[in-house]
Amino acid sequence: MAENQENSVADGLSKKNIKSWEIHKKLYNWFLKWVETKYGMTVLVLLAFFEPICVPVPADVMVLGMSLAKPKKGIKYGLICAFFSVLGGTTALLTGLLIGDGVIGFFSSIEFMHIGEKTQKALELYEEYDFWAISISALTPVPYMIFSWLAGLAKVSVLKFVLISLVFRTLRFGTEGLLFYLFGEKARDFIEKHFNTVTILVMILLAGLAFLFKYSGGA
Repeated sequence: MAENQENSVADGLSKKNIKSWEIHKKLYNWFLKWVETKYGMTVLVLLAFFEPICVPVPADVMVLGMSLAKPKKGIKYGLICAFFSVLGGTTALLTGLLIGDGVIGFFSSIEFMHIGEKTQKALELYEEYDFWAISISALTPVPYMIFSWLAGLAKVSVLKFVLISLVFRTLRFGTEGLLFYLFGEKARDFIEKHFNTVTILVMILLAGLAFLFKYSGGA
């Protein structure tokens, strides 16, 4: 019975894969198989932690699967995922800080196709717009892993990275869990079809508000 339920959850999500998340279908579906096993929470924690470091599968996979199986625990799953995701992102940042000088020095020395020049420019842009780089990657489908490593290479403040990541990772995963808590299985269709679009629109709205505040009376 439990095995049949597990298969139904995995099948239900895998048949309606979110197109923008289909980076590696086999990995995606492999993680889904753990959703209703006794190791589900462990896999959720491990995926949330290692996604920002080296795993090209979004932790949303486990949040969606586990919340679909137990909607009333959706908020719990979302918050746990957010916490360990930020922990993983911070680990990537700290690693980037440790090896950053060597990596930057290597790429900066490459003259082919102006790679060295482009590397320096990319880091300068990251340093200038670090808030938006971190928040956008933490909330939207933009890979959080890439920007976590770049944060270390660009020597972004660890505290700043953690605080921004906590806010926007919690907003992302917490909202997913909350939708399941409130609407149950109906939330799945909305998240799969519209959630990424909504998060991007939210970031555009925030950017617009920040721009208006800066160039209006709040400046």
